[in-house]
Amino acid sequence: MRIDPHLLNSPVLLAPMAGVSDRPFRLLCRRLGAGLAVSEMVSADPRLRDSRKTRLRLDHSGEPAPRSVQILGTDPRAMAAAARLNVEHGAQIIDINMGCPAKKVCGTLAGAALLRDEARVGHILEAVVGAVDVPVTLKIRTGWDIEHRNGVAIARIAEQAGVKALAVHGRTRACGYGGPVDYATIRAIKQAVTIPIIANGDIDGPEKARQVLDGTGADAVMIGRAAQGRPWIFREIAHYLTTGQRLPPPTAEDIGRWVLNHLERLHAFYGETAGVRIARKHLAWYSQHWLDGAAFRARINSVEQSREQLGLARDFFQRLANKANKERLAA
Repeated sequence: MRIDPHLLNSPVLLAPMAGVSDRPFRLLCRRLGAGLAVSEMVSADPRLRDSRKTRLRLDHSGEPAPRSVQILGTDPRAMAAAARLNVEHGAQIIDINMGCPAKKVCGTLAGAALLRDEARVGHILEAVVGAVDVPVTLKIRTGWDIEHRNGVAIARIAEQAGVKALAVHGRTRACGYGGPVDYATIRAIKQAVTIPIIANGDIDGPEKARQVLDGTGADAVMIGRAAQGRPWIFREIAHYLTTGQRLPPPTAEDIGRWVLNHLERLHAFYGETAGVRIARKHLAWYSQHWLDGAAFRARINSVEQSREQLGLARDFFQRLANKANKERLAA
């Protein structure tokens, strides 16, 4: 898949997720097969530009190209300024958030709430496209609710404004993350425009990705929640799409190595206190499918030092690896 000058090496993309798709996680997902990893949303509100959170989100040190940054806001001029600022800090693709269903976002008429105002959608897209020399992409839902499912109309507005690719979560804002995904509307959007379409919503494995691509005609898939605690899903899906065969599951040694690398990057990026705290949720996701995971999480949540957190994680995955090796020898 190509986004203007950028040829992606895989049609499996990491979705932007607040509190999840930070630089350490994006780097890991790219390493494990994601063709693109979109950043957490950066607010266009100029009052927030000097906050520590915004400064961290503007930091793309060591991040491979192409670097995609998502911006959030409602005012065309502020969004244009935010796009320019992020390009100055290394963004090579600007993504616009018109899909977030969170109350605190929609309450400010941003995110998915913008889908109710097609004129404003057009003004924002035109302002951002005109402000930067890098490709602009857009992420939406199929509409505000079932009675106002205007994804096709929004897609046409986006294409006319010069947007280079469109990611569609196949639910309305009212649906949240529940209920069936409306892949039929994603297919209708794909048929209505010529720009690349990225399908998003409940894609949790290789076969599902193949099914969604075939059923919608989309050019790529975007993975969100299914990558939490399982970032190797990107290489699994990419391999399956290329060969039609599943990769063997990663070993406990592999997972342990990836987890420790992730933790070290989190500690370095956020610092000792915040890094340890943020790592806890990732460790909860990484350990959720293992029999000893509950006891591990109870211990992890009580430690405050990065060295102790790393040690517990190393020991946990080493025990799993040793157990797997014993079972293999006994078989």
